[in-house]
Amino acid sequence: MAQQPLRILVIVAHPDDAEFHCGGLMAIYRELGHTVKIVTVTNGESGHHEQSGPALTARRRAEAAAAAKVIGAAAEVWDFPDGRLQPTLEVRFRIIAEIRSFAPDLVLTHRNNDYHPDHRAVGDAVRDASYMVTVPAIVSDVPVLRKDPVVAFVPDRFTKPYPLQADVVVDVTKQFDKIVEMLACHKSQMFEWLPFNQNELSEVPLGEAGRRHWLHDKYAARQRPQVERYRREITSTYGADLGKKIEWVEVYEISEYAAPLTAELRARLFPFVP
Repeated sequence: MAQQPLRILVIVAHPDDAEFHCGGLMAIYRELGHTVKIVTVTNGESGHHEQSGPALTARRRAEAAAAAKVIGAAAEVWDFPDGRLQPTLEVRFRIIAEIRSFAPDLVLTHRNNDYHPDHRAVGDAVRDASYMVTVPAIVSDVPVLRKDPVVAFVPDRFTKPYPLQADVVVDVTKQFDKIVEMLACHKSQMFEWLPFNQNELSEVPLGEAGRRHWLHDKYAARQRPQVERYRREITSTYGADLGKKIEWVEVYEISEYAAPLTAELRARLFPFVP
């Protein structure tokens, strides 16, 4: 019997965060026919050195839609201001309503340890919403869920107060080029703002093909140390022989604030992981 399609809800802070942190896993789910929705909590209005406000917001909404289209996912960008996000009741209640309305099997979001305050705010808001999605008196105009979904934290590089725990290790080697294709849709970020912010703007090629090749190499250089950090977990998951050959992975930590990842749920949510 074919597996009933899963519903995956990605809740992140900025347009491009989902592709950057969990693009491979999103691509895998879509390849398998599952439903993926990306919710960006902020409008992205501060992510540029020359543009801001409504003009940049419109541009980033279009980029988010184009990136989601690459894999056939849905994308929604909310109106909370970029760079000013707080884990307020308004944000929490909006997330509760979204989780209830979408009824996901799995939620992907930021961990609470992160360099960006907007990322931390989203992580806190999702954490605080997790149990409350089952409480009828909270956000009472949206039907309550009878049980929490599993919540997983997307990969990050931060080690204090503790590094991300690799509860699930996903081989995304076959999806790596697709990740780069999605990222390339975020032109304002990949080829303008981030290079400016990192003093690399002069390195960005002018032509489309050159830019795509440059982005591939930049993303690979960023991800390679992360992969090697978890090589032991990769080998443990995929075996010694295959573990040595896997080039790219995404690792996920399961939140303790939502549904536990039982053996049954692991097999259902991650059938492509041994």
